[in-house]
Amino acid sequence: MDDLDLRLLDGFQRDLPLETRPFAAIAHRLDTSEAEVIARLTRLRDEGLIARIGATCRPNTAGASTLAALRVPVRRIDKVAALVGAEPGVNHAYLREGSDWNLWFVATAPDAAALEESLARIETATGLLPLSLPLVRAFNIDLGFPLLGPRRAMALDRPADLAALRPRDKALMQALTTGLALVPRPFVALGQALHRSEAEVISRIRALAEARILTRVGVIVRHRALGWTQNAMVVWRLPEAAVEAAGTALAGVPGVTLCYQRRCVPGLWSWPLFCMIHARSRAEAMEVLVQARALPELQGVPHRILFSTRCFRQRGAVIAEVAA
Repeated sequence: MDDLDLRLLDGFQRDLPLETRPFAAIAHRLDTSEAEVIARLTRLRDEGLIARIGATCRPNTAGASTLAALRVPVRRIDKVAALVGAEPGVNHAYLREGSDWNLWFVATAPDAAALEESLARIETATGLLPLSLPLVRAFNIDLGFPLLGPRRAMALDRPADLAALRPRDKALMQALTTGLALVPRPFVALGQALHRSEAEVISRIRALAEARILTRVGVIVRHRALGWTQNAMVVWRLPEAAVEAAGTALAGVPGVTLCYQRRCVPGLWSWPLFCMIHARSRAEAMEVLVQARALPELQGVPHRILFSTRCFRQRGAVIAEVAA
């Protein structure tokens, strides 16, 4: 990639111009042409460096989701990963070291009942009981961290305004997890597919983003393909009363790219606070963790580091039924 590629990816992971010709607006800021921006985004997508130009949707707003894990014998990893990845709602799946729970995946569905059915199908197919850890509280779920320059602290998340949701938004959000067409007027193309006007599509995307139901609208990059190959999930064991203060402090550490609380499962999982560290080397990830462990709220708190070693699945969430 050259300098223009990097500025395109680094500058537009969020805040895609919500106007008739968004790629022309990007081109103006980068001092290039609309055609050049579209051509570069097309190439970067085809090369697997970006997933889409679209949006990420806040968990458990329009649809339902959970982080789940399986204890998989080493000899069965590939077979079980294939079975898990075959489930339509699984949008991320990783092999992680550092725990008996070694195959981790995100399961998504249009609603809670469909999510339970999805997990049940995975249990039946694999013969393994999934550990389901639904989101309790988000401290930072953006993941649009800078690719260039020094590590920076991410902004604390703010709660979603669920009152902003409208009945037809699910289909729009599903389309945004698939991606916009790379054409001069992508919102026209999206509107035609959904039988809605360009103006209505833009207005609803803006409203959903302002309500934090869409957590980002922009270039969704593939971090591993861009060299951020060391993905550490760090889990912390601390009492419920201490989670909010610790999570708030942890989310402010430069290099912590995600931070959230998840439900514990008695007898199976007692680590409520999670953070992610995306880095270009393990040493870089450990430098971030040193800063996290030094926080007054986390000094002496037991924790585990689960580095991902293989990526099996990475795609957009399932929010609406296919027919929507």
